[in-house]
Amino acid sequence: MNRREAISSVALLLGGTILGAEAFLSGCKTKSELGVSFSPGDISFLDEVAETILPATSTPGAKAAKVGEFMTVMVRDCYEEKDQKVFMDGMKKLDETSKTKNGKSFMDSTPQQRHDLLVALDAEQKEYQKNRKEGDPTHYFRMMKELTLSGYFTSEVGATKALRYVAVPGKYEGCIDYKKGDKAWAT
Repeated sequence: MNRREAISSVALLLGGTILGAEAFLSGCKTKSELGVSFSPGDISFLDEVAETILPATSTPGAKAAKVGEFMTVMVRDCYEEKDQKVFMDGMKKLDETSKTKNGKSFMDSTPQQRHDLLVALDAEQKEYQKNRKEGDPTHYFRMMKELTLSGYFTSEVGATKALRYVAVPGKYEGCIDYKKGDKAWAT
């Protein structure tokens, strides 16, 4: 084989690989292209739901950790289409339940009304989980609550303000005394 034939073969091989990859990738849709999208109002709504679940106390709450944005990214990019639908429908159901129970939307309800509503929804989802059959979707409020906890405790605010955090831990100590009221470790 001479030099020209070798270069031709390599060019053909590389060109085929690049064109083949392009053809392969162009047929693949990302989950964000499947139609689920969140408005700024949806993010505010989810922030308020999350803040009701994890309110600011002596530590910042879920809203400070921008949990609403976290939820939208996780639902859009990581959830299967059927779970995305359950979550989106659940946002509407939560607001409708608030209108029925409180006479106003979730966003217009008082903090106590929001709290009472979410406590009732938490009890509902626990009962649903007990009786859930294989193949039934997860309850929408369970998704919201799990995403709230996950988003908060993996955020900088949650890891450094609500939990004890050491950026570079020292040696391993398997037995450390726990004093009542100590924060859990983030690292």
